[in-house]
Amino acid sequence: MPITDRSREMYLLHEALARAHMEERQREAELHRRAAHVRAARKMKRRAEVASLRARRALALAVMQ
Repeated sequence: MPITDRSREMYLLHEALARAHMEERQREAELHRRAAHVRAARKMKRRAEVASLRARRALALAVMQ
């Protein structure tokens, strides 16, 4: 069966559409990874702030005694 110009155009169109979908999925995955990284960084920052506050309180108590 010979490949006509129209069937070739349809093939290329479907191929381009599949590529666009794949690229969109990759962009979404990258956004999710970045969001997870930001969430983890915020969580670590908060834990560090809490630890710092506890250390300051402990130091203040030690100095007062």
